[in-house]
Amino acid sequence: MAEENSMHIETPIVKDDFASAGEASSKVKKTLTMLGVKPSHIKRISVAMYEAEINAFIHGGGGMAYTDIYPDHVVIFIEDHGKGIEDISLAMQEGYSTASDEVRMMGFGAGMGLPNMKRNSDDMVIDSSPGNGTRVKMTFDIR
Repeated sequence: MAEENSMHIETPIVKDDFASAGEASSKVKKTLTMLGVKPSHIKRISVAMYEAEINAFIHGGGGMAYTDIYPDHVVIFIEDHGKGIEDISLAMQEGYSTASDEVRMMGFGAGMGLPNMKRNSDDMVIDSSPGNGTRVKMTFDIR
């Protein structure tokens, strides 16, 4: 739960609902803009969160996005209930993807999600194992 002097946002990531894909990251982007966060910070946060959200949507069968906004940093936690990541170090390699051909034909699954998340966050922790879904925590400095 969010602490005093923070804002907490929760958004479900709905499996197979392409119309709502990106809704969580869009909601956070609008909130950060209203709070006057610098556009360069908003861009990094939005890119990383969108990638995490789409991964949960495509690979994880949906899940939840939790965002806590503090005066000096933002913490994003995305969890899904998918099959988990077998080899995190392999999944972190640019271009590596387990996306289906159908997903690739829609323009997703290029294998840049996890690398983009790491590149844009100040800290990223992935907790995943086969059969146990995936949980990603990203922290962003907004000072």
